[in-house]
Amino acid sequence: MAFVVPSPYLVPFDGSFRVDEAPTRPPEAGSAGDAPTMKLTKAVQPDLDDGGKKGKKKDKEKKKGKDKEKGKKKGKDKDKDKEKGKDKQQGKDKEQGKQRDTERAKKQSKRDKERYEEELEDVVEELYDLQRMLYAQDRYAVLLVFQAMDAAGKDSTIRKVMTGINPAGCQVFSFKKPSAEELDHDFLWRTTRRMPERGRIGIFNRSYYEEVLVVRVHPEYLEGQRIPGLDAAHVWQQRYQSIADLERHLALNGTVILKFFLNVSQEEQRDRFIARIDDPRKNWKFSHGDLEERALWPRYMEAYEHALNATSREHAPWYAIPADDKPFMRLTVASIVRDTLRQMPLAYPTLDAQAQAGLAAAREALLEGRA
Repeated sequence: MAFVVPSPYLVPFDGSFRVDEAPTRPPEAGSAGDAPTMKLTKAVQPDLDDGGKKGKKKDKEKKKGKDKEKGKKKGKDKDKDKEKGKDKQQGKDKEQGKQRDTERAKKQSKRDKERYEEELEDVVEELYDLQRMLYAQDRYAVLLVFQAMDAAGKDSTIRKVMTGINPAGCQVFSFKKPSAEELDHDFLWRTTRRMPERGRIGIFNRSYYEEVLVVRVHPEYLEGQRIPGLDAAHVWQQRYQSIADLERHLALNGTVILKFFLNVSQEEQRDRFIARIDDPRKNWKFSHGDLEERALWPRYMEAYEHALNATSREHAPWYAIPADDKPFMRLTVASIVRDTLRQMPLAYPTLDAQAQAGLAAAREALLEGRA
């Protein structure tokens, strides 16, 4: 059974996803009716206010002094001064307009952030109730997969979205460079052994998709995996197929899979790297290797596009979430998780008549002091 949440960020199942067309920022607020109106400069307003009388008078004077060279020169000088004044005023108006736009954008951004955070609190509260039903029912498992470029906000999103979830029903695993033991197994082994059991929400901070993302960008890593008879020409298609088969198997056995590509722009990543360098408390998050990987951005984007197109399916959909605005990203992820759980046939277990009678007898014994 598939549970797909309609969303503008859902990666299509027909292989038509284009990473360069996927948004990295929230949709712009406002409409055509909010467009700024044109402002008249002071220099031209009087001509419109007096019905054009001054313009007619100037035309008469120009006609009378047509054959007077001195008058002509004066008129030209006046026109030049007028044009200069107009250009200066327009430049000033333009600069003031930019400043107003910047201030408005800052205020709007602050309002949006507050609204997103308030809405996130409501979503997380509902997630808490839904997760309790999932845990009590003990029928389905939920797997959330997060993939992104460095500094996209995976850690903070997981923390903010799952902050209200009962730890007993949730587990988070981060997958980094494979260990020697993990390299001695197939590429799906280390993540398969961490799959969530029924009643739990499992979260993968990076996942088996690293094997078709990082390893595709760095094919030399395949040598360390010592795969007999490796078919370099078809290895990625083979891995997509292995992943698709695994996810199909999990879905058929009660695991609901949601995959999130946190789509941060290269410009925003640069700003976040600089913030990490400038803040001593965040220095530990940055390494020079981050810059080496950043230089390979086009190759990573190509790898993401191939992977998402090959593996976004109804039973295991991908969502490409705009990640330049963290509060919006977190709210969007939380809403998709909540709406998926809403679709699932979750319910608290009910007892049959015999069990209900047993409860009534136990209650009576407790009240009477017999137990």
